Amino acid sequence: MDQLVDPFVYLFSIFVLAVFVGYYVVWNVTPALHTPLMSVTNAISSVIVVGALLAVGAGAVASGSWLAMIFGFLALILASVNIFGGFLVTNRMLAMYKKKDK
Repeated sequence: MDQLVDPFVYLFSIFVLAVFVGYYVVWNVTPALHTPLMSVTNAISSVIVVGALLAVGAGAVASGSWLAMIFGFLALILASVNIFGGFLVTNRMLAMYKKKDK
């Protein structure tokens, strides 16, 4: 059976939907929920890191596709920046709630 719609259209529509949902979730969340939201974002980024490592490793071993390796490497760098930046911002925000010694 031939596919009537290219699978790229499905993947691109999921990406566009994720962009809209992410935009409205981030900009409509109350300030009290920013820290838990960043923690969830860090958890999602860790999944991206695992997928990027698989893309880089599987691309290097199986097919040798440079495109998969390049996208995996870029995803790895961006997810790592998001994770470490999120931890730094969360640590700074939590330090604001600690009592200061006099």
